[in-house]
Amino acid sequence: MSGHAYETGRLNLPFVGISTFGKRPYQADWSRIEADVAVMGAPFDFGTQFRAGARFGPRAVREASTLFSFGHAGAYDHEDDCTYLGSDVRIVDIGDADIVHTDTETSHANIEAGVRAILKAGALPVVIGGDHSVNIPCIRAFDDQGPIHILQIDAHLDFVDVRHGVRHGHGNPMRRAAEKDYVTGITALGIRNVSSTTQEGYGAARAMGDDILSVRQVRKLGCDGVLARIPKGARLYVTIDIDGFCPSIAPGTGTPSHGGFLYYEVLEILQGVARDHEIVGIDLVEVAPDYDPSQSTAILAAQVLLNFLGFIFHARSQR
Repeated sequence: MSGHAYETGRLNLPFVGISTFGKRPYQADWSRIEADVAVMGAPFDFGTQFRAGARFGPRAVREASTLFSFGHAGAYDHEDDCTYLGSDVRIVDIGDADIVHTDTETSHANIEAGVRAILKAGALPVVIGGDHSVNIPCIRAFDDQGPIHILQIDAHLDFVDVRHGVRHGHGNPMRRAAEKDYVTGITALGIRNVSSTTQEGYGAARAMGDDILSVRQVRKLGCDGVLARIPKGARLYVTIDIDGFCPSIAPGTGTPSHGGFLYYEVLEILQGVARDHEIVGIDLVEVAPDYDPSQSTAILAAQVLLNFLGFIFHARSQR
């Protein structure tokens, strides 16, 4: 075989080199993005209502992603008999949006500018948070991209309207998204247990087009049943809160909630939506690495993103 980095004399072990996402090239100039995927960090956690620390999420996920980057020409999956993310998929890391401490609106505006730059370049935006409020500027950036449907994987509904004057915290993003006329609906998976959203909030969410399923409901429906509930032909923006997973495998987050998803439950849904839908944007949020000395949470986040990107571009090549 050819195309492996070690054939050119570089072994490229995970702990060697600079920790860009997947050890992919770094592009500092946002006006010169030439890629299929552009990864941006959004190290913002001023929207948290409990434990902070997700500002360190992008750095931790990038470092964890090197575990899957040995310089191979793609990643062979023996179950699917397929090589994912070969040299034909161009991925760049554009660094982080500039965060101004204590200034939510300026920080969010900088995140939005980064996503707009990625979209202008024709690349798929992948944003690593940060708390879930970073989804608000991400969705704003799609105002000229046509209709989108949001797939949310999360423990919490995040549909608070205003609480003590706060409209742009990490409990608000799905409400802000639902208010956009280009957001056609939301499919929320994993919502469970004691919630930050009131009963009235659930009613408002359903009235505004939110289809809400708990982990147990997802398991009862099965993967195919869940996929059938997502509108056919919808262009999907996927937002993944790491607390959608069970804290037994993802303890490194600010608001853990027991009873969450396990790895393959989410992976099979992501593989299904990549096959059936156009994926137009991704964010993965709420990794707070200091709460997980094992680093398993960051590794899980990196593994989910890399697998999902593999599914997306393999599906595109088959169409």
